[in-house]
Amino acid sequence: MKAVCVCFEVHLPLPVRWYWPREGYGEVHIEKYFDMERAVHNFTKLEKNLETLNDALSKSIDNGGKYTLDVSGVFLEQCQWSPSVVDGFRKLDQECVSFAASPYYHSVCSLFEDMDEFRQQVQKDVETIKDKFGHQTRTFVNTELLYEQRTMEVLKDMGFKCFISEGSPNVLNGSVPMHVYDNIVPTLLRHINLSEDLEVRFLDKKWSGYPLIADKFASWIAGMEGDVITLYIKYDAINTHLSNDPEILGFLRYLPLSLKKHNIEMVLPEEAVDMFRMKSLSSLDSMRTARYGMHNLMGNHAQHLFINELADLGKQLLKVQDPVKKADLQRIYRYLQQSEILLEMNLEERRLGYEMAVNDLLILSDIERAIIMAGKEEATR
Repeated sequence: MKAVCVCFEVHLPLPVRWYWPREGYGEVHIEKYFDMERAVHNFTKLEKNLETLNDALSKSIDNGGKYTLDVSGVFLEQCQWSPSVVDGFRKLDQECVSFAASPYYHSVCSLFEDMDEFRQQVQKDVETIKDKFGHQTRTFVNTELLYEQRTMEVLKDMGFKCFISEGSPNVLNGSVPMHVYDNIVPTLLRHINLSEDLEVRFLDKKWSGYPLIADKFASWIAGMEGDVITLYIKYDAINTHLSNDPEILGFLRYLPLSLKKHNIEMVLPEEAVDMFRMKSLSSLDSMRTARYGMHNLMGNHAQHLFINELADLGKQLLKVQDPVKKADLQRIYRYLQQSEILLEMNLEERRLGYEMAVNDLLILSDIERAIIMAGKEEATR
């Protein structure tokens, strides 16, 4: 029997605000560097439809569906503005829903040379999921589907059973993203085309697959070779579809029934690892990848500079001994690791990408000043 794993990323970044140096040399606080007004607006926009989307998932589960939710810590913190959102996810059938872990701050800390920050953020996410949903995570998804072999030992030590990453050509090396791959932590690779059929092309009337209905989608999967198809989709994208066309609700509801007609089962990633024999994929030992390619995160000098500065800041932060001051600085430091900050430095409109990079580096410089000053104040006591 063939299987399908569907994983939804539930995340909204905390957007960086335009920062001017004249605002520096004052108190350090979240609102100084992040646009909280825009964050509330974005959250409210998603929240409006979450009950409807979760109801569609619940009906899909009643029809045999199983889903994995990758809920970021950044999003869960925003849920303080509407606690009922967390309750909505709790109400889903826990036997048919699993929660994946990821770096708590949706951060790129796995790119740091020292893996300690990565381990700390993953542990914080695991504990938060346990606290919020009563679920022990077994599947890990790195931010932006990042893959680096050196993270595997860390994840194995932390007890993860399954890892999901991007099924990019350089990693697949001529293979297909439809197996469980042999690795230190058994690995599933996202099927990019099928995921984007739902995430990107669903409303595109010029697309040859439009309109996309569950029966058509299931027939495409039935015609493919392999054991398990892994779909990884942004929940916010499904919300956008709903705002423009309610047909997405019917698609979700009937997908399990359509798949069943073709003898295809919906399973959780950790179940897929037990169901299928693992395949060898030698390129996993040497290749790196991320959603749409590493060049999106590390494609220019500004991005490399920002990553290196972040790593150095982490070392300087260790010198701050005051627990309250350190916690405040560390929280801002970790929000600055959000992948969206790096992605904005690589926008197609190069001038805007450059301006964003200058803005982000100015913020980083001010945080560095605050960390250095905090360390010096304690050294002189």
